[in-house]
Amino acid sequence: MTGDDAHLAEIAQVKAGSSYAKVPYPVGLCELEVLETRMIGSGLMRLTLGGEGAEGFQSHVPEEHIRLIFPDENGELRLPEKVDLTLRWPRPLPVSREYTVRDHDPVGNRLDLDIALHPGGVASDWVQEVKPGDRIHVAGPPGGVVVSDSYRRYLFGGDISALPQIARWLEMLPGNAVGWAFIEVADESEEIDVTGPPGVEVRWVHRDGVPIGQGDALERAIRGVEIPEGERIFVWIAAEAGVLKPLRRWARDELGLDQKDVRITGYWKRGVADFDDED
Repeated sequence: MTGDDAHLAEIAQVKAGSSYAKVPYPVGLCELEVLETRMIGSGLMRLTLGGEGAEGFQSHVPEEHIRLIFPDENGELRLPEKVDLTLRWPRPLPVSREYTVRDHDPVGNRLDLDIALHPGGVASDWVQEVKPGDRIHVAGPPGGVVVSDSYRRYLFGGDISALPQIARWLEMLPGNAVGWAFIEVADESEEIDVTGPPGVEVRWVHRDGVPIGQGDALERAIRGVEIPEGERIFVWIAAEAGVLKPLRRWARDELGLDQKDVRITGYWKRGVADFDDED
């Protein structure tokens, strides 16, 4: 059995199980070429990367990420070192930003990242200036969180930073899945086409002028859902860390969900650069 076959076998085993687990892959480091950029709605820039460096790149499940590595303020590019199946990062850490793999074409050696645009963001500023033919170093994915197919219902929620992953979740769910996806955006202009099972309802939540990462629009929308008693449900929510605190309590205390049936993760935090809820 090859390394890829082993990972796929482990992924299949988790999907046939009862909850979720992280399946590690060998952590890659590659230099990729910018093939294309284009707007997806008014809030996301799709970055398509590829070239020979993408050969052997692995991407299997929605919840996995890569890091784009940038030169520091002095223009020096410091890269991690490949050691066996992982990476050894230099200290101080290089400038990098973490993103979900939105789509991967292993035959065409292409991958897509959808980057939420915001003033002053390292990757946000870069992706608005980058041109086809430019190059960027990519680290990862270090593995992915694989979720069982045994759930009766699924509930997804998040702001625009989580939209790329929610969109991929919906595309990869079992065809008979039922549930909801609550996606908070500024307004209708940030809504995009998403495709999922017919039993999963997508609800767009507009902030109506409230700055992202503030207000309770997403919380109110999610808490308003009626979940049939006794049905197994998987809950996945990602947004600004502070916004998620009442939703963590809701899942634990009101729904009474076991920790193994919930993934609630702060994707970013106001005033903190490169925040990682799982550090």
